Amino acid sequence: MSTQSNAPTAGPLDGVRVLDLSRILAGPTCTQLLGDLGADIIKIEKPQSGDDTRQWGPPFVQDAHGHNTNESAYYLSSNRNKRSVAIDITSPEGTDKIKKLAAHCDILIENFKVGGLAKYGLGYDDLKQQCPKLVYCSISGFGQTGPNAKLPGYDIMAQGYSGIMSITGEPDGEPIKVGVGIADVMCGMYASTAVLAALRHRDQTGEGQHIDVALVDTNIAWLVNEGTNYLTSKKKPQRRGNQHPNIVPYQIFATRDGHVIIAVGNDAQYQRFCEVIGQPALAADARFATNALRLGNRDALVGLLAERLLTFDSASLLDELKKNGVPAGPVNTLDEVFSSDQVAAREMKINIPHPLAASGGVDLIGNPLKFSKTPVTYRRAPPVLGADTDEVLNELLNESLNKQDK
Repeated sequence: MSTQSNAPTAGPLDGVRVLDLSRILAGPTCTQLLGDLGADIIKIEKPQSGDDTRQWGPPFVQDAHGHNTNESAYYLSSNRNKRSVAIDITSPEGTDKIKKLAAHCDILIENFKVGGLAKYGLGYDDLKQQCPKLVYCSISGFGQTGPNAKLPGYDIMAQGYSGIMSITGEPDGEPIKVGVGIADVMCGMYASTAVLAALRHRDQTGEGQHIDVALVDTNIAWLVNEGTNYLTSKKKPQRRGNQHPNIVPYQIFATRDGHVIIAVGNDAQYQRFCEVIGQPALAADARFATNALRLGNRDALVGLLAERLLTFDSASLLDELKKNGVPAGPVNTLDEVFSSDQVAAREMKINIPHPLAASGGVDLIGNPLKFSKTPVTYRRAPPVLGADTDEVLNELLNESLNKQDK
């Protein structure tokens, strides 16, 4: 388990400052990634309450007395490497502070409803004259334009509107959302790519710009092959549970003591798979000789494979498939994931010191990016609400916190 808090090498975004006016998940996912890469993230939060996700628990961080703090696991998931500044942006004093802070920042990220910041004079058009080099990224449910622009956007709504739910779930069951807020997370990923591209343009030309990123748009973008399948065939894809629309066999199968994933990606792998399970006749069967034929005879083949695989133990089957170069794997529970040697080797479980945690630190999911020269760093735990207000205002604006913002 990694406990890295400082690294000798500056991150690739060292010297970049981000004014983070986002909350919940999409925006914070974007800014946490930028923070891991070395950027200084100034997270603006509403005094007293802060980011909504602080209260989205249990579970919460427990203090030395065994009591719940106001730091939920949900909040911890996307807010490390940030400084929390408590400012009421609805007040004239708060608005003025945000404008002043923006002048010291390279990037501004916000996920208010369309027009939500403009009414306080904090929209892109309001700031671009004062901050012509500012990269200003707006994240919303449906984008800044179109008939649905003013509708609220939540992850499950984006999953439903974009069509991903229509192809997720069992064939005879109800549409199912992905188990995590994937619409928010992927929107944050796209947003981080966009702001870095705009930052490069800014560095080359001196021009900032406005970026418009929508949960629904990004969710549609990662329909990838299923979306293009429809555009090519004009046939609506069907829910297939754990089966693949274009490859067979590529799904979960029950074994004698659990489940395994079989992911046969080509005909040669299929041949080896049939040998391992003691069914060479299935490799020679003309109905199943190629992937296209296996797709056309999916039900027949899957039925035969399902019956055969019930005679194997999961561990021994996976071991033999691995030895023979057949892609296969387990269906891990999260305790198995985070206790695995692979997670330890890749530092995907980390621990960061936290001022409220009874153990002195909080366990978090590590950043998956590995750099040979400028590694990610874990410099700050997800901040306590307003913990850095005076520090940031004194550092950037040379002023103390006004009482009305406390």
